Amino acid sequence: MPALSHDFERKLHGRRIFVTGHTGFTGSWAVQWLQMIGVEVHGFSLPAPTMPNLFEDAGAHAALASHTIGDVGDFNAVEAAIRQAKPELVLHLAAQPLVRRSYRDPIETYQANVMGTVNVLEAARRQGVAGAVCITTDKVYLNREWAYGYRETDRLGGSDPYSASKAAAEIVIDSYRSSMTSWEQTMLIAAARGGNIIGGGDWAEDRLIPDFARAARTGTPITLRNPAATRPWQHVLALIHGYMMLLARMTDGDTSMSSAWNLGPAASATLTVGEVVERLRIRWEDLTVVVEPTHLHETTALALDSTKAQRQLGWQPGWSTEEGIDRTADWYAAYTPGAGVSAAITRRQIEDYRASLIR
Repeated sequence: MPALSHDFERKLHGRRIFVTGHTGFTGSWAVQWLQMIGVEVHGFSLPAPTMPNLFEDAGAHAALASHTIGDVGDFNAVEAAIRQAKPELVLHLAAQPLVRRSYRDPIETYQANVMGTVNVLEAARRQGVAGAVCITTDKVYLNREWAYGYRETDRLGGSDPYSASKAAAEIVIDSYRSSMTSWEQTMLIAAARGGNIIGGGDWAEDRLIPDFARAARTGTPITLRNPAATRPWQHVLALIHGYMMLLARMTDGDTSMSSAWNLGPAASATLTVGEVVERLRIRWEDLTVVVEPTHLHETTALALDSTKAQRQLGWQPGWSTEEGIDRTADWYAAYTPGAGVSAAITRRQIEDYRASLIR
């Protein structure tokens, strides 16, 4: 185990944490960082959603105290897993996270994102869990195409099933948070709203970096729907860093953690889709770009104001947006299926990110 250089790591060391969605992209990075600092991690998730996938390639299974395949839409399965794990804390990552897929299957999206959140929080409440961090998205805000970042107090909304389901999940979260006194309980519940996540090992459909990776592997052009769209891009480790800080403060019973939190890059770091692609082309592979606009509704401008997390939580991304893109390009450029490379570079990048926090 590496030296625990950060207060949030020391507070989480030796704790039992139940992670939903642990076989996914973010979950695979999270369980490895948590295991590295001595956390007892219990995972609950559907099977890894893609092939290839980071969970298997990086050997994330070895980081788990228990590994349960199950659906957060199944309350009995969730409750049984939490009862068996007896966690102190919950990190709820499981979701249907894709906008275009939500148009194809809105029922699945609402079931996973809304009822999945209900099931996890209810099971955690019944088992006396001390705190839960529920991951939503920057897309929970009623988007007005503003140039400035959305704040936690801005109105929620959603023009597509994915965004609407996550906004609805936020209402569920706030309801549970507000109802704890009526239940005579003290479980702390945070909602973390992150930006567009990048990082090695993401192979999901209809995402910019995985689309670039697939095009690079096959030598085909990359197709963009809206190269002028802006997003708050950030490396997956920056978000996990924020989630861990929230969980750590919950171990102290800090009730101020029980609220909504934006975790995004500085407004000046918001890049267009086209700018991200150009940086990838320089750092990784010079692909041909094809633009094919879509008829489906997608947000054009989106940014987060993370002042609250910076001032009250003390969170700052360890890597800039540009360095996050470069690290992502490096991961994919080194990727070799089944050769242990994924495990080595994933662990090395976690160590590098941890070191960046000491500066």
